Amino acid sequence: MSLNPAQRAAVEHCDSPLLVLAGAGSGKTRVITEKIRHLIAVRHLSAAKIAAITFTNKAAREMRERAEKLLRGVDSEGLTVCTFHSLGLKFLQIEHAAAGLRRGFSIFDTDDSASVVKDLMPRGSNAQALAAVRALMSRAKADGLSPEQAAERAQSPREREAADVYGQYQKRLAAFNAVDFDDLIRLPVALLEAHESLREAWRERLRYLLVDEYQDTNGTQYALLKLLAGPRGAFTCVGDDDQSIYAWRGADPENLHRLGTDYPNLRVITLEQNYRCARRILRAANTVIAHNPHLHPKQLWSEHAEGESIRVFECSDHEHEAERVASEIQFLAQKHKTAWNECAVLFRGNHQSRPLEKALQLLRIPYHLSGGTAFLERAEVKDVLAWLRVIANPDDDAAFLRAVAAPKREVGSTTLARLGEMANQFHLSLARAAERTDVLGNLPARSANALDGFMRVLATLRRAAHAMSAADLCRKLFQDSGQAAALRAECRDEALFERRCGNVEELAQWFDAAGKGSAGELVAQLALLTAADRDSPGNAVRLMTLHAAKGLEFAHVFIVGLEDGLLPHESSIEEGRIEEERRLFYVGITRAKTLLHLSYPRRVKRFGEVVKVTPSRFLDELPAAELHVVGRDAAQDSERSREHAGAAIARLRALFAED
Repeated sequence: MSLNPAQRAAVEHCDSPLLVLAGAGSGKTRVITEKIRHLIAVRHLSAAKIAAITFTNKAAREMRERAEKLLRGVDSEGLTVCTFHSLGLKFLQIEHAAAGLRRGFSIFDTDDSASVVKDLMPRGSNAQALAAVRALMSRAKADGLSPEQAAERAQSPREREAADVYGQYQKRLAAFNAVDFDDLIRLPVALLEAHESLREAWRERLRYLLVDEYQDTNGTQYALLKLLAGPRGAFTCVGDDDQSIYAWRGADPENLHRLGTDYPNLRVITLEQNYRCARRILRAANTVIAHNPHLHPKQLWSEHAEGESIRVFECSDHEHEAERVASEIQFLAQKHKTAWNECAVLFRGNHQSRPLEKALQLLRIPYHLSGGTAFLERAEVKDVLAWLRVIANPDDDAAFLRAVAAPKREVGSTTLARLGEMANQFHLSLARAAERTDVLGNLPARSANALDGFMRVLATLRRAAHAMSAADLCRKLFQDSGQAAALRAECRDEALFERRCGNVEELAQWFDAAGKGSAGELVAQLALLTAADRDSPGNAVRLMTLHAAKGLEFAHVFIVGLEDGLLPHESSIEEGRIEEERRLFYVGITRAKTLLHLSYPRRVKRFGEVVKVTPSRFLDELPAAELHVVGRDAAQDSERSREHAGAAIARLRALFAED
């Protein structure tokens, strides 16, 4: 397929800053990959001086694969295709000394970070207070604020508390030679702002930037883009203001407007041809999103067929709604031979999945719930991985901190903080510091003995690692570290114990299947995987939130729970954030290629009482001409009912035949 005129203009424009407003399904990834090829093959820019930046490892991997296909026969050595956080990590690995870090510094994940913050909070602080402080700290980092700047801006008691914890938290990270995910962007920005020589060096290192999903950038990510691009503005930003749905995690759609202010010679190209949806679906999407204000309006269009009317169901309650959805999916599979994975059910919150799962199970329809607890996020698996990490790399402080507490031993947070201070004093990692007798001699005797015992087990396993596979090492350390015994004591239920041990065995089997490589190398491969990377549903109906559905497409989409209070969400109504909720609905609509189903219940049970539901105000914004409200057209409904009945009878016969 050749590029359309707007796509080609976006690919070939390289002489000034460019913003590409790419509507849903308009081929934005193709524009980025084609532009990479154009820069290398036509503009003769070295691939090593180009960076394409996106937001997830999965998106980066897919973009890299598509770029490699286009670049066959072209020298693409050194091309960078990565996430913002990967780019920040690369920067800090090169400039670690300027950032006050030692080589081999660790990255704290969400659990590591939460553990430190919890230790710094006043004793007895509840989970809500902990979450609030962590959110305020993360927001301060996303805004590029230091602890001192956060303290200056603090107004409420909670903000002052968060700023105080933020300061202590950063000192604790420094002692552990660690950074967290927010620091991967904040620290490069701070260094580039402070050092002109670094700015010039990195602007020469990366001569052209391409940013995908630009509408999802936060303050520090935009600052990083500006610092790297410099006054030349050699960049292409691709995004869609109508799909900006992540303000709750720091994304700032105003960054789209700031580009025009900061770069007066910015060119804007709009991609409006949609290659995904039927025309009816696009007209509905255009009509809904037109209720939001736009600096750069656009109107999606398609050369696809008109498609069927959008079906709207009013149901008695959530259970009835789930049954209707399951019945429709079953009908599509039997009558039209629709594959299960061509159907998706979207909702505002994960709690809405329960009745849907039950209804699908009753009809024996395979489904996959996205966003459940990922295998690698299970506590026992993370504990084993921490041991493997510190066995492979004694300088991995984050892994050391988790491993030393798996299972629990008499090494508390105060001891670890003291160990971290001495490790920093001697320029050592925590594990290497714990090997020194002079360090252990400065710790409480009981804690020092427990720490020494841990290090002895670690040393034994490290020696054994040279003579066995990663899978066998995984099994051995699970036993020898004491984790298996601790799990046995923790799990009163035998089935639960076996299931959690089975998770560790599954990890070992993954190592076996991964082939050759040391434990450290294989663990590094695992660390690159995100929840989306591990989300492999196969041929099953997809159940997911509207947020999780962004970037995906399905032949048949069911959006359930269209009621005021859910979509738009109650908090958004109260806080006047209806525009983002409307964008979320727009994202859901534009996931559908062929047929869109919308539904809501008349009544729901809340706090033990049955209450009447107000249908979502967004339903009133849909063009009536594109809708078929089930129950209002007797002839059409009657024909559909006969088709459903025939499909149901066929299904019953098939079930009896199976029995």
